Amino acid sequence: MDTMFWTRVMGGLCGSLLFFLMVNWGAEELYHVGGHDYAHDDAHSDDDHGEDKKTALAWIVVEEINDPGDPIETVEVAFEEVFATADAGAGERVWGKCRSCHKLGDGENGTGPHLHQILDRQIAAVAEYNYSNSLADLSGEAWTAENLNGFIENPRGWAPGTKMSFNGISSVEDRANLIAYLEQGGS
Repeated sequence: MDTMFWTRVMGGLCGSLLFFLMVNWGAEELYHVGGHDYAHDDAHSDDDHGEDKKTALAWIVVEEINDPGDPIETVEVAFEEVFATADAGAGERVWGKCRSCHKLGDGENGTGPHLHQILDRQIAAVAEYNYSNSLADLSGEAWTAENLNGFIENPRGWAPGTKMSFNGISSVEDRANLIAYLEQGGS
């Protein structure tokens, strides 16, 4: 074995040692619970009398403990309340789930019918689109915000037999934001 081999071995050991020291230092800085005295406050220097000042990181955890037999309470917010404060900008992000099958341009059908001016339009009203019987039977009703909410939440539950294979959007906020986006014409 030549000198170059031992030089590489020693370099590898020194490099590994340096790496572990840096990781140790970084972890200590990240998880250090004692305070750092970066800016010494001279106004309080007379109070310490040379004693070490120690600060502790205190976590206050407030936890309500329920009886294991109690059911967990869920608060359901009415769609109308959420829709009143819906954000169309956030609805544009939710629209990404719909754009593969639907278009926003008038007469631009995709796999599903176009959604141009969908709010208050009659259900199954796009003449160029072949609707499923479940939606065609509802043609006398309109796509109100409430009807769209129900359909978007669970398409097959709201209109059994629909051709729409989408599973739905469970979040009431996402549905309200999407409907607000559609109400503005997708812009």
